[in-house]
Amino acid sequence: MAISATVYSLEIALNDADRGVYESLAFRVARHPSESTEFLATRILAYCLEYSEGLAFSKGLSDPDAPAMSIRDLTGELRSWIEVGLPEAPRLHKASKASPRVAIYPHKDPAQMLARLGSDGGIYRAQSIEIHAIDHDLLSGFSALLDRRMKIDLAVSDRQLYLAVGTENLSGAVILHHLA
Repeated sequence: MAISATVYSLEIALNDADRGVYESLAFRVARHPSESTEFLATRILAYCLEYSEGLAFSKGLSDPDAPAMSIRDLTGELRSWIEVGLPEAPRLHKASKASPRVAIYPHKDPAQMLARLGSDGGIYRAQSIEIHAIDHDLLSGFSALLDRRMKIDLAVSDRQLYLAVGTENLSGAVILHHLA
């Protein structure tokens, strides 16, 4: 018998001063058994940092060619392709051709990915791909606090994240990288 996904219900008070986004978000996210807690924590934070009208999670493993998240306009046209993890060059090449904006949120140290992809000249519009590296200590701390039902306060100011989960407070920076 296969192990099923675990569903997390989240209520997040998002105060993103950098983008002028102040929203109360309520959504559910499924964690596949093969997915680490750091990956799930990154997916949740990426959703908040990218939140705008038209943002949606993909169908996950059932649609491996789709981005982890995407933003579409009212006509259904793809505006942003958002990856979580450490994607390979062919996937980023495809993403850059399909969408005017590509963003990556690595769940691990992006140094190896940057070195690997920076030398690969086969990625279309490689220099415009955004890599948003979230502070590893923040990701570790947040992943340790993950529970199936959570209320979270997230404030963003000057690319610094301030996360409050119950009585725990975490903070860390988001560093923007670009491929060479």
